[in-house]
Amino acid sequence: MSLPAEAPPDPRQLRRLMRARRRALRSGQRKAAAARLALQVARSPLFLRARRVALYLAADGEIDPAAIRRIAWRLGKQVYLPVLHPRQQKRLAFVQFGRGECLLPNRFGIGEPAALAGRVRPWQLDLVLMPLVAYDASGGRLGMGGGYYDRTFAPLQGDCRWPRRPALVGLAYRFQQVAALPQRPWDVPLRRVYAG
Repeated sequence: MSLPAEAPPDPRQLRRLMRARRRALRSGQRKAAAARLALQVARSPLFLRARRVALYLAADGEIDPAAIRRIAWRLGKQVYLPVLHPRQQKRLAFVQFGRGECLLPNRFGIGEPAALAGRVRPWQLDLVLMPLVAYDASGGRLGMGGGYYDRTFAPLQGDCRWPRRPALVGLAYRFQQVAALPQRPWDVPLRRVYAG
């Protein structure tokens, strides 16, 4: 399945294509890409300066940030995972996550910290490393289609009190980059993308 070169990609078609490509990767390819990604992030000034780092648990073939999580812990950073917000529909909350803590699956089957103690507001994070399905060079991000990250971080856009915080950074495989993604008014742009 290929996309027409002249037309902007249809998000649904692009999402199906990229998810299939992610899932088709062999285990060795996934591990090599994740190792390359961890090296890039570990050397990044955004990561080195960050005290509170949010990342995700890989699902559906996403590039795995587990090595980044271990590096963050080793450097004494606070690590946070997204959880489905307990009161605000289609929004995320971020809960501190430590080594050996218990995870329970949410309604999508993705692990979340069992306790909500240690929850912070989105603007209290320094760096958010987020998954994506596709991205472009101008900071466009195509996610899974639920809009959770956009709804969570949209209120911070344009707020002069928090102009650069948190830094929103996508993590991806290199093949997930496309020439251009359609931008909708509610889309929250990424500061950058690291691709393994």
